[in-house]
Amino acid sequence: MVKELVVLTLTDNAVEAIRDLMVGEDVPSDAGLRISAKADDAGTLELTLASTPHAGDQVIEKEDVRVFVAEDTAPILDDKALDAQPGAPGQPTFRLDRRA
Repeated sequence: MVKELVVLTLTDNAVEAIRDLMVGEDVPSDAGLRISAKADDAGTLELTLASTPHAGDQVIEKEDVRVFVAEDTAPILDDKALDAQPGAPGQPTFRLDRRA
């Protein structure tokens, strides 16, 4: 069976926010932001820093950042763009928008 690749896109703001999150963190150079379903809250996504993708994760790369999308979360992200708004240092607000 061939897996379809996630077509989640990253805005320039999201790339910058992820890059900022990595600054000063003791994470490997191939680390990234992981998007997964929150286990105890149906319909809620969780974003965490991960040093490597989990088994089955799809990897999205743009410029020098990586986003890992959990296998069970991929279908709901296939027409979305990840965007970010700056917040306090190291605390951006991420949002998903439907791509036009």
